[in-house]
Amino acid sequence: MGNRVAREDFEWVYTDQPHASRRQEILAKYPEIKSLMKPDPNLIWIITMMVLTQLVAFYLVKDLDWKWVIFWAYAFGSCINHSVTLAIHEVSHNSAFGHYRAMWNRWFGMFANLPIGVPYSISFKRYHMDHHRYLGGDGIDVDIPTDFEGWFFCTTFRKFIWVVLQPLFYAFRPLFINPKPITYLEIINTVIQVIFDITVYYVFGIKSLVYMLAASLLGLGLHPISGHFIAEHYMFLKGHETYSYYGPLNLLTFNVGYHNEHHDFPNIPGKSLPLVRKIAAEYYDNLPHYNSWIRVLYDFVTDDTISPYSRVKRHQKGKVVLE
Repeated sequence: MGNRVAREDFEWVYTDQPHASRRQEILAKYPEIKSLMKPDPNLIWIITMMVLTQLVAFYLVKDLDWKWVIFWAYAFGSCINHSVTLAIHEVSHNSAFGHYRAMWNRWFGMFANLPIGVPYSISFKRYHMDHHRYLGGDGIDVDIPTDFEGWFFCTTFRKFIWVVLQPLFYAFRPLFINPKPITYLEIINTVIQVIFDITVYYVFGIKSLVYMLAASLLGLGLHPISGHFIAEHYMFLKGHETYSYYGPLNLLTFNVGYHNEHHDFPNIPGKSLPLVRKIAAEYYDNLPHYNSWIRVLYDFVTDDTISPYSRVKRHQKGKVVLE
């Protein structure tokens, strides 16, 4: 169904990623931005309320008909769970308790992980730091699709299926691109999550457990918020590998849409990224950006020039130090 995408490989470049040099230039011109590099304690209360909200939802759906369990998983739980994954993204940058209390952030990330149903927080932190340090790095950055994804998901229908199955590709892709030995924190994350899932089953029943897992699967797949997965780094315009989104869904996603600003200043919490853009407006206002993640999803699926191959890749120069 649909024409086959003409692109047969990634966009290989032989230049460094643009974010480090732009960060240096902006800080030289606007040193006051350094004052924004501090934790956001509001994250602690926001994340706690989201976890508690899902606990209430587990109780409310436990006796519903199955059709309503799935309906509420998509209509409500998916928004909360996707937002929680982006809260974990904030915590992975130590934005809750600061860099001097790094382990507090790791433990809090495991707490935030609970309503997702699948152990995620610790592993995400390890791979996400590599994504920032080696953006587009061949064999390092697991945000880049595999060659199989680029080769197979090359028609309108197949790209649609790829969007639906995004959470599965994000979960298993690291095992093929950049497998890492399991750490004790990942084991603890898994044990805590399994105990929580079993508790949900015995306290609330199977419908609550399915609601939780379905909310994660649906929320990270074909969902308006999931447009950010594609909007962030897929090359819709040649020569641009990172894009920002300035639409209203930033209110639910800790401003992850401010993605150029985030890669330029990963130590600044999401709540302060709009201020970065305001201070250094001449660096961001002329960069291509989006105002609709839904439109991004539609264009990705229907545009015959865009596919999972539409990513910038580079061979890393010098010594590589993985997280």
